[in-house]
Amino acid sequence: MPTNSQGPALTLPIGKRDHIQGPETAPCSLVEYGDYQCPHCAHALPMVKEVQNKMGKQLKFVFRHFPIASLHEHAQTAAEAAECAGVQGKFWEMHDMLFQNYKTLDDDHLMHFAGHLELDIEKFEQDMENHIGKEHVHEDFTSGVRSGVNGTPTFFINGVRYDGDYDADSIVKALKEAIKAK
Repeated sequence: MPTNSQGPALTLPIGKRDHIQGPETAPCSLVEYGDYQCPHCAHALPMVKEVQNKMGKQLKFVFRHFPIASLHEHAQTAAEAAECAGVQGKFWEMHDMLFQNYKTLDDDHLMHFAGHLELDIEKFEQDMENHIGKEHVHEDFTSGVRSGVNGTPTFFINGVRYDGDYDADSIVKALKEAIKAK
């Protein structure tokens, strides 16, 4: 696994395959590996939004799937649902909805969320049945394992795993330090 003096590094660089919020040219990136059924990830959602708000155009945020199926029976299906919503241009809306409802991610609820987001339900259902998001989720998971992810949420700042405190101010401070270090 690639490492540097600060800790493990991302093995898969941010690219077109990723779900990204913020400018491509932002001087700093924050990558989160998360599991939609993980309570810690769900609780991190408002913190991530606060970080994004404080950093503005200086931050590119990337979410990658890391479903821990051995602990969370619906995590894989939920990740695939986010990918299926993404096909219809609503990845981030589904992403937020899944975390806001992390305790209720069975198939019936996923269909309800798709309806709430006004997705084409027939297409969503077909895409889910065909597991069109499975490969993307697997690629994310594999890249996480290779990058030293062993739990969720795990964050990387400019490609280096962040091992500091999980509050908005601490992450913003680390992001600003990463910008200065460039």
